[in-house]
Amino acid sequence: MKSTRIRVILAVAAAGVALTACTPNQAGAAAVVGGERISSGELDRNVREYEAALAKAKVTPADLKFQDSVPQLVLFQMANAKQFAKVAESKGITITEGEIDQLVAGQGGQEKLEQQLLQNAVAPSQMRPFIRAQLLFSKLIAKYGGGTDEAALQRGQEQAIKDLQAVPITWNPRYGTPNKQRSEQQPSVFVDAGRFGAPAAPGPADAPPAPPQQ
Repeated sequence: MKSTRIRVILAVAAAGVALTACTPNQAGAAAVVGGERISSGELDRNVREYEAALAKAKVTPADLKFQDSVPQLVLFQMANAKQFAKVAESKGITITEGEIDQLVAGQGGQEKLEQQLLQNAVAPSQMRPFIRAQLLFSKLIAKYGGGTDEAALQRGQEQAIKDLQAVPITWNPRYGTPNKQRSEQQPSVFVDAGRFGAPAAPGPADAPPAPPQQ
């Protein structure tokens, strides 16, 4: 199985679809997704795990040319994965563990895919939730007619984007202000680095790259 599905969903996220920001309405939340909180403690654990995985791989955020800080990107991926899953499941779409296993095997196995997803600011323990969300949302796009040709894919994405808007993400402002007008000149997810300081290093990409095709 190819990683085209994952690339499609990242493209949707890169367009700024999920960046519906306000102050979270629950204390101690890094973000709130459709009423479900991502706690600051949960985010911190994932950031520590992700940074440890980078160090083990002898890779730095500067090497990956991230436009935002590691906490910002890890939070962005966690929140979007939760949002995609909520939207798809609300439409009756499901994914089996076998489907996840099939994608993992198609990408060379768990260890290899975990290494690939470091490029997307995904901690190893978040690999399966991340993939599950991508597959769920890809099925939602296909449900609306995506996947047969470019025009159908665009129609499917447009309808899926409308569904996303029904499950807003609210962000704690200490992680920065979401960039709702991303471009090649302003590719960062957040326009303000908040308490975490400037990004590690500038780079040409609009978003962290997706895993390569098999």
